[in-house]
Amino acid sequence: MPQLKLTPLALSLVAVALLGVTLAGCSMGSGLALSTSKVQGYAISEDAMAQVRNGQSQDLVVAVLGSPQTVNAFNEGTAWYYVETKVNQTAFGMTSVQSRTVLAVYFDKNKRVADKAVYSAKDGKVFTIEGRKTPSYGEDKNFIQSLISSI
Repeated sequence: MPQLKLTPLALSLVAVALLGVTLAGCSMGSGLALSTSKVQGYAISEDAMAQVRNGQSQDLVVAVLGSPQTVNAFNEGTAWYYVETKVNQTAFGMTSVQSRTVLAVYFDKNKRVADKAVYSAKDGKVFTIEGRKTPSYGEDKNFIQSLISSI
């Protein structure tokens, strides 16, 4: 019987093929996927949004949507915010944000729904966070400077 000889190129192609089949098997329903999609925060459903109409009370909104994640009070009324963040999480614990949606329910002074709106990242505004810090008392002085200033 003749003996089969594999060249280094053929051997590496076989190894790549086996690795590909192994990784494909991990992601096919075995529960060992390399990344998973998750929803963080409130899961906004079309049915729940359709049930919230102008003129409804805050109690009815809580019954339909649940408690808001964030509340903002204005002079002319209140706004409740429900935030949905869709993320991909790898098997190694790294997460990346795929999309963020905010459902805002606005109430008038009588605590009745005045309006509702859905916002996404395209409606937002990107701004830079200031990196400078205001020094606190004694933070910028070293030990000798503090000792001299106390005398």
